[in-house]
Amino acid sequence: MDKNTFTGLFLIMIIMGASFFFLKPSEADLKKERIQAHADSIKRGQIKAPITTAKYVDTSKAAVVNKPIDSAILKTPFGATTIGSEKFITLENKDIRVKLSTHGGKVYSVELKEFKTFNKKPLILFDGPKNHFGVSFTAGNNSLNTDKLYFTPTGGDLQVTDKDSGSVTMRLNYSATQYIDYIYSLKGTGYKVGLTIKSTGLDQVIANSNTININWASAARKQEKDIEQERRYSTVSFNTVDNDNDYLSETKDDQKEIADKKIQWVSFKAHFFSSGLIAKQGFNKSNLAVAVDVTDTTTVKQMSANLVLARSADGTFPMEFYFGPNRFETLKDQGYGLEKQIDLGWGPLKYINRFAVLPVFNILKKFNWNYGLIILALTIVLKLVLSPLTYKSYLSMAKMRVLKPEMDEIKGKVGEDNPTLLQQEYLKLYKKAGVNPLGGCLPLLIQMPIVIAFFRFFPSLFELRGQGFLWMHDLSTYDSIVSLPNIPFIGNHLSLMCILMTVSTLIYTYFNNQISGATGQMKYIGYITPIIFLGALNSYPAGLNYYYFLANMMTFLQQYIIRLMVDDKKIHAQIQENKNKPADPKKKTGGFQARMEEMMRQKQQQQLPPAKKK
Repeated sequence: MDKNTFTGLFLIMIIMGASFFFLKPSEADLKKERIQAHADSIKRGQIKAPITTAKYVDTSKAAVVNKPIDSAILKTPFGATTIGSEKFITLENKDIRVKLSTHGGKVYSVELKEFKTFNKKPLILFDGPKNHFGVSFTAGNNSLNTDKLYFTPTGGDLQVTDKDSGSVTMRLNYSATQYIDYIYSLKGTGYKVGLTIKSTGLDQVIANSNTININWASAARKQEKDIEQERRYSTVSFNTVDNDNDYLSETKDDQKEIADKKIQWVSFKAHFFSSGLIAKQGFNKSNLAVAVDVTDTTTVKQMSANLVLARSADGTFPMEFYFGPNRFETLKDQGYGLEKQIDLGWGPLKYINRFAVLPVFNILKKFNWNYGLIILALTIVLKLVLSPLTYKSYLSMAKMRVLKPEMDEIKGKVGEDNPTLLQQEYLKLYKKAGVNPLGGCLPLLIQMPIVIAFFRFFPSLFELRGQGFLWMHDLSTYDSIVSLPNIPFIGNHLSLMCILMTVSTLIYTYFNNQISGATGQMKYIGYITPIIFLGALNSYPAGLNYYYFLANMMTFLQQYIIRLMVDDKKIHAQIQENKNKPADPKKKTGGFQARMEEMMRQKQQQQLPPAKKK
């Protein structure tokens, strides 16, 4: 690369980096834009306006006593169920505590007993009036939704243990012999709650009773220290009956209608926990939406799903809820490909994490070590596997370093005024010496997908949640050593592990320049990336920065060992031997090198002055 081209690329990188970090809108501006985008989405009808808690009317006994009963309402279909008082029934097993409400017969809240929030409070996925689950239907001339009607429980609280199972029925009465049952079932362990909806004697009352329209909406509560990080990994995920997984946008309000294929499950996925609804036979139609209300600092995102489910062969509508952690193995045990909602990256990165990194991590996890030690062991394993590529890269850079005096000599003879001719002479030297100028880059490029794969692996790794190591109290979020006013590029804190990662990368760049013999502008371009990473990764999990720090340390050790194995004098002698060998006419020039030579020849021809006509 000639000097002018390199200078141009270098300046472009500086401008792009400066534009991204210093010209980006402030947090206040971003907040204003999100609020406006949210309002615009409501106007377009893409999402529903959020339920305001302050406007919620508590339908307790005290509120109903003084409310006059309209006799006309009682004469309408299900009219008697529009009036009542809210009561709660609790279903509980070893892992979850589920509260059912008679108002709507729905799951009112779910507590995961094994886990706590970041500030050590009970972890409740959702509760209150922001949570909705109802079946909409037409009875006579009335459009009704069970979410607003009152059910009658057939039993009291239920606690299931060991291998037992139990069920509770919420009944919506039309008459003594006509009703809708929500049958909730629970086993002694696990995160699944069965829900079977059964209609009795209502085929002539409810229009189109062979299908039900389910309206489900929930506001995911803040569980972690950094709500922005939670929002970054929260969305509505879904899987078709053909095992094709997809999800709505994680960065903006989004809505999607699916009518051409059946969905097997839909999940309101937060960062580390999710609420999912599964239908073995699949939902016929689906309309999904996700939205962020940035003014609400206790809610991560609002999610909704409108689903159409057909009646099964036995006349019921069977479903299952999953309320639990986004732990890969736990989700996999549930079946239906629920583990696909964990974002392990796109394209090849997903397969690297799924079939290489995750199995190794699971093996190391069986030793019951601290997770900081597990990450250390994982880094060592990775570096050992990649050590042949690291050795090849180092050796190639050492050859280029040994050749540098001869390259400087060529530059002195040819000069810098004719970069094309200079590159041609360099290529001749490489060919004679048997050196590939890209030999140091290609092994590093091969390693890059693995390095990037970890960028998705650690933030999605549930096992790091709440796990401390050294000064880091939680490897799944940033380790703040000092709080700051909100500073562009940095944020409102400084992460010690991110600082250590940045410093180690700068040191690595310095030693790498010594190995490669880089001079001039090439010496300094490597220092830009670590500075950018300082701002970009400052709010990322400490576990991720810890891994990158360890990777740098391991690279230092590898290069030290390799340096003891590689003798520059022997490399120089081998290069001189290669140069003195007669050229083999049968040996073809490598494809890349041949194309480079041809390109240089064509460029040289273009630069020659046109021949004068005689």
